[in-house]
Amino acid sequence: YAGGHGMRYEDFLVSAETATPILCHPAFTLGERCLKAVQATRNAVGTNTNLGMVLLFAPIICAAQQGAAPNAFATGISRAIFSAKPSDVAQIFAAIVLANPGGLGQAPAHDVHSEPDCTLLEAMSASADSDRIASQYATAYKDLFAIGLPALGRYSTGGIGVEWATVYCYLRFLASFPDSHIQRKHGSQIAAQVSQRAEAALAELEQHNDPGTKTSLLLGLDREWKDLGINPGTSADLTAASLLLYHLGVVSRD
Repeated sequence: YAGGHGMRYEDFLVSAETATPILCHPAFTLGERCLKAVQATRNAVGTNTNLGMVLLFAPIICAAQQGAAPNAFATGISRAIFSAKPSDVAQIFAAIVLANPGGLGQAPAHDVHSEPDCTLLEAMSASADSDRIASQYATAYKDLFAIGLPALGRYSTGGIGVEWATVYCYLRFLASFPDSHIQRKHGSQIAAQVSQRAEAALAELEQHNDPGTKTSLLLGLDREWKDLGINPGTSADLTAASLLLYHLGVVSRD
C-alpha cells in the first residue's frame, strides 16, 4: 500500500518475478540459486528487496525438489544446508555482500567479505545470535515451525483468509523477538520498543472484525515506523518463508 525505505511495492513484485525461476531451477546448487537470484534482482530493481527471502527460500525449495515429505521438512531443510559445498558458501557470501543489507558491518569470524574458511552451517551459526535469518539455518528453521506456521494455521482457519493470516503472522513474529534488522540499524532498545508496539497492535487487531478498521490501524502503524526510518524487514522475510512452507503443505516440525 505504501512505498518506503527507498523501495516501492512494485519493486517487490518485479523482484519476485525475477528471482522465482532462478530459485526454482533444479540444475542450480544452493549457492547458485542465492547468488544468481540476488544478481538478477539487483539488475532488475537496483536495490536489496529480497536477500532475506532468497536466503530462506533456497533451502526450502531444495528440500521440496529433493522430495522432503510435508511432515519431515525440517530434516529436508537441514540436509540441504548440511550438504552445501565450499563453492555454495562462497556464493552465498557473495550474494550477501552484493545485496549489502543495512547494518551489515564486519564480523569477527567467518566474515562475508572474506574468503570462507568454514561450512555453511558454521558460518550461519556464528551469526545466529545477531541475525534471525542466520539463526534459521542454525536451527533448521525453528522459528518458522514454532511461530510462523502455527500462526498461519490458526488465523487462516478462523475464516479471515490467508491474506489476513499473513498480516497476523508478521505481527506475531515482530512481537515474539526483536527484529534483527532493526537491532542492527537502531539498537536493542528501539527493536524492543517495536516488538512491544507490535504486541499491542496484534491485540487491538484481534478486537476488530471490520477490515476497514484493521487496515486503518495497520496503515497508521506503517506510517509511524516509516517516518522514523524503521524497517522490520527480518520479520517480513520470516513471514514470507512461513507462507511458502504453508503453501507447500508443511504442517509440523519433525
